[in-house]
This record gives sequence, structure tokens and C-alpha cells, in this order.
Amino acid sequence: MALGKLQKVLISESLDPCCREILQAGGLQVQEKPGLSKEELLREIRDCDGLIVRSATKVTAEVLEAADRLQVVGRAGTGVDNVDVEAATRKGVLVMNTPTGNSLSAAELTCGMILCLARQIPQAAASMKEGKWDRKKYMGMELNGKTLAVLGLGRIGREVATRMQAFGMKTIGYDPIITPDVSATFGVEQLPLEQIWPRCDFITVHTPLLPSTTGLLNDSTFAKCRRGVQVVNCARGGIVDEGALLRALQSGQCGGAALDVFTQEPPKDRDLVNHPNVISCPHLGASTREAQSRCGKEIAMQIVDMALGKGLTGVVNGQALSKAFAPQTKPWIALARALGTVLCAAGKQVQGSVQVCTLGTPLKEAGSYLTPAVAMGMLTGGTQKEVTLVNATLLAQEAGLKVTTTHSDVAPEPDSSTGLVQVSLQGTPHQVTGTVQGSTPVLRQINGATFKQPAPLSGPVLIYRAKASDTSALATLTGLLSKAGGQLLSYHSSSTVAGEQWSIVGLSTPLSNLGELNPRVTEVFQLHL
Repeated sequence: MALGKLQKVLISESLDPCCREILQAGGLQVQEKPGLSKEELLREIRDCDGLIVRSATKVTAEVLEAADRLQVVGRAGTGVDNVDVEAATRKGVLVMNTPTGNSLSAAELTCGMILCLARQIPQAAASMKEGKWDRKKYMGMELNGKTLAVLGLGRIGREVATRMQAFGMKTIGYDPIITPDVSATFGVEQLPLEQIWPRCDFITVHTPLLPSTTGLLNDSTFAKCRRGVQVVNCARGGIVDEGALLRALQSGQCGGAALDVFTQEPPKDRDLVNHPNVISCPHLGASTREAQSRCGKEIAMQIVDMALGKGLTGVVNGQALSKAFAPQTKPWIALARALGTVLCAAGKQVQGSVQVCTLGTPLKEAGSYLTPAVAMGMLTGGTQKEVTLVNATLLAQEAGLKVTTTHSDVAPEPDSSTGLVQVSLQGTPHQVTGTVQGSTPVLRQINGATFKQPAPLSGPVLIYRAKASDTSALATLTGLLSKAGGQLLSYHSSSTVAGEQWSIVGLSTPLSNLGELNPRVTEVFQLHL
């Protein structure tokens, strides 16, 4: 689905009323229907432009396929485990979340779990309710001086670390993205996992559920830990191998576990939940009034900003589209898309390797959003699927098109202050170069021929190559336009290469028949940019 006007949003789970209020104040029609069955969701989603969920709604490929108008799925919370992001990306549907909304609530629950494990508070409370007074049975441990391993040092992990440091705990950790220098600023010493296992008294996990993190704690890793290690999982079910955890608890290798999440929710296998050394909750990490209000408010504001064209935040799968909202990048994205379209028409192929080269310091960080824009231009018209900045990279890969990017800070005059974009079809002579003048994308070169006056790349254009000495092509084109009731809006010609020139003509309306022009040119193609 191409990014268009957002009108109707479905909220499929219970959210703070402020979510609905903000959406309605932003001019959106809102339907609140929590607790929908799969069949009901498939019916309701058909005419919705947006969908807001928490964690219960499963946004599967089937749901996305049924949603003809869907442009955005908003997850009110962290993670998007319940959304098929790849299927959404393929369809061009944006997926966004609120990564900061419930961080504090999840961190505080984790800290509470650590305290409960250390002092067996839930078990002692349950014993009291049974009329018992078992002071000796519930001997605990102090946290002061103990070592806490924090696996995953994002927002929640670092909040847990700093809070538990106040109890005198030594915090070590691991994160493949956060650098040791950064983690040192909040008191966490980073170590390789192999060095973490034998050193920690407590382990808490705060990673997304990925193939690389599934079963992060397993039979092998438990065997490397200190006997009696305590484990907390308030992140995602599956990061801790539940079978391995149960075996470690039964053998005493694991002294206790606190679980807020499970592989299957609610868990049908009750062996873990019923183990005397396990504290469990029904996925309460984000279940505070503050977190729910914050997440509902944030996702609503993000969708309203998207609807009003103000910008995109919290985007999981459309970083290039995020840039498309910035006034300074919009014309460059339009240029990259136009260059991709021109190159595809000139090269007469979609498959192969395309090299995008950005020239000039202003474009140093532009490759991340110009690459999918070029792919979008290359694919437009050549695929049955609608191509957007969200799905262009994925669809390009599936079409056998590889788009790579390089950068040089040096751009030739007169474009050194603004920059140039050069797109080449590897292994062929086909290359196009353009820049932005004001807010207009323009073509500077095509296949080695330079335009003294850069040619605008917008609207209906006709591009042809003919002998420099033969002016009959332009006369014929003017006649065709007159017959069709159209107008020639602009004309730009290139330098001569091997006795031939390229010409770019801006048209008021596309021509339906180029039959009379074909004999007078070497090649011709018509585009709508």
C-alpha cells in the first residue's frame, strides 16, 4: 500500500482512552473493538488504514493480505513479536512501536522479581495466607555484593542495572550493539558471554526474541553457571529454554527463576509455574496505569504525525520512509527514484547490480534512504506488487536486483555545495547522474552525455537519442503533441557523444502512440516521474 491519506484506524485491544481521543483530535475516524476473534479481525481490517495493537492481536500475513487499505500497524509497546514484519514490509505496510513507553514499568517489575527471588517474598506471603509461620523455611540472601548479569543493555536493561546498583550489586553484561565504553557510563562492565556465565549470581535477560537469542539460556549455558544461579525473564518467552530451565531447577543448578513471559501464553504446561522455586506473573511487564497511558498516547501521536505528514517515529521497517518526511530529503528521494526509473528504461532490464554513488559532503549519510528510492524507481511498472520505500529493498532482492551504495565527499562544480547522485548499471555503459536545484530533481548526465542546462525530472517526460545533425525528431514530436492536444513544456538537449545527442522533453500529457517518432530516433522511452 502506498503512503496515502489515513482516514480510519482500528484499535483491536484495550488501550487508555487518551489513544482514541488523540486520534480523533487529529481528524481520524476510530473504531475500538477489543477482543476480536481471528475471523472478526479479518472482516474488520478490510477498510482500515491503520491498526493499533498491544501484544494479544496476532497481525499475521493472512491479516495483512485481507487489509486492502492498510498503511500502518502501530504496536503500543516495545517489540513487534506479534506482527509479521516481513509480510508487512512486502506489502508496503509500515510497522511502528513505542520503544520507550513501558521501559520503566518493565524495569521496575524486573527489579521486583530480583528482590522476590532473593527473599522468597511470594512464597512466604502464600505460606502466611495458609496460616503458617515458617520463619526458618524462607531463608534468603542479601543482594549487596552479588553479581547481576544483564543480557541486553537497551533502555530496559540499563534501567535495571542502575537500580540494582543502588542495592550494592555488581553489574556485568553483554550487548552486541552497545559498546563497552557506553555501558561503562551506566556502570555495567561488558564481557563475552563465556566469561559471564561462571561469574554471576543473578541473570536477567532484556533482548528481543530473535533466532540468535532464542534459547540463549539452555542446558549448555546453565552448566557453565554457578550452582544456584537465579534467573529472571521479563522480556520474551523463548529467550530462556523452558525445558532446560526446568531441568536446571530440578537438579539445583538453578536456584530460582522469576518469569513474566512464556513461550506459550498462557502456558499449558504447568511444570515451571508449579515449581516451588519459580515466581511467575501473567505477562505484567507493561501493566501499569502509567505505561498504558504512555504507550497509548505515544502510538496515537505517532500515527497522527504520520497522517498529517509531520514525520515518522518508532518505525521498525521503513527507515527510508522516515527520511521522506523531512523537507530537505524529499527532493533527493524523488531524484533517486527518478534516476532509477530512467536507468531501468535506458538499460531495458531490472535484474543485475546497481551502484549508487553519492558525491558531496551534504549527502554523506544519504545512502540509507536513497538506495531504496533507486530500487523503487527501478521496479516501478515492472512488478505486480505496489512498490514503496517500505518494501522496495525486499522486492528488489526477490527480483534479482542488487543495489549498493558508495560515497565520496568530493563533488564536481557547480554541484559541490549540494551534491550529486550517480546511478550505474554494473557491466553496462548505462549511467545517470542528477542533483537537486531548489526543490526540483534534475538530470545532469545520461550515458556520458552532459546536459548544459540540467533537465527537470518530474511529470510526463519523453527521452530520446538521435543524430545530432538531424532535428526532424523534435519537429515530429511537436506535431504529435499538437494532434493529441498536448503541449511541449520544456526541452533540454545534451552534449554530443559519437555523433548523437540525448533530448529530454517535458510533456503536458503522455503520448499514446510514438509510431511516427520511432524512425527518426535511435531509441526513445516515455516516463511519468
